[in-house]
Amino acid sequence: MEPKLHVSQIPTKPRARAAPPTADSVLFEDTSSGAPAMSSQGYYTPGYNMAGPSNDMQGGPAVNNLFADPMANAAMMYGSSLANQGKDMVNKEISRFMPVNKLKYFFAVDTRYVMKKLMILMFPYTHQDWEVRYHRDTPLTPRQDVNAPDLYIPSMAFITYILLAGMALGIQKRFSPEVLGLCASTALVWVIIEVLVMLLSLYLLTVHSDLSTFDLIAYSGYKYVGMIFTVLCGLLFGSDGYFVALAWSSCALMFFIVRSLKMKILPSLSTDAMGTGSSAKPQFRLYITVATAVFQPIIIYWLTSHLVR
Repeated sequence: MEPKLHVSQIPTKPRARAAPPTADSVLFEDTSSGAPAMSSQGYYTPGYNMAGPSNDMQGGPAVNNLFADPMANAAMMYGSSLANQGKDMVNKEISRFMPVNKLKYFFAVDTRYVMKKLMILMFPYTHQDWEVRYHRDTPLTPRQDVNAPDLYIPSMAFITYILLAGMALGIQKRFSPEVLGLCASTALVWVIIEVLVMLLSLYLLTVHSDLSTFDLIAYSGYKYVGMIFTVLCGLLFGSDGYFVALAWSSCALMFFIVRSLKMKILPSLSTDAMGTGSSAKPQFRLYITVATAVFQPIIIYWLTSHLVR
């Protein structure tokens, strides 16, 4: 019989105590300063840097070194100098073909001038003084002289005419972008043709006047005011109202053109009598003035008759 061993007599090995956690094995990994860890499924685990990119990612030292580089500063200054020179050249070329300061003169208007000018255009028979005023050989601005030509009323009247034409075509169920574009281009082309013919006539007849190209554009563009009045009367009162308004606006515009151009072209008649004026005969200048005035009703009818039915 084998002897029985008691449990207390079985030799036991001493248990080893767990070592304290070191820096390499921590319970929660600090991911606040690094990129988020990727799991086995390919997704990023939570915990990412909320402090934004570091200084190196923003390129701080590189940018500072760039601005501190004397060659880079010299290149930037040279590029800025070239850009300023190019800007000056462009402004000079623009001023050469289109004098900006002179163009500003034709838009120097106010509400009082616009109201008075519209009254003169529609009721020119009551206006007495048609002389353009000067200050030290320079004409006064439109806001200071109601007889001075401007480009604000012609440009606004042209836009209003196009909008009114679109409304008239829409009422008649004939509106389309192509028709409206044709209407606008036709009205603009007629003004250009009229100004070119006027300039050519003054050149061929050697008429020396103080009329500039902008003056002619202004006087030619005043017809849009009468065209708006004519189309409105045609839409409100039919064909009878259209022809009455056409007659009134045509007579008023012819009277206005003759009295205005008379102060620009015909005053040189007195210089011809003294032998110091241009070689053109006096009646030729009168013909130019009258022909320009008579031509206005034809254009008004041509540009408005198809809008009223």
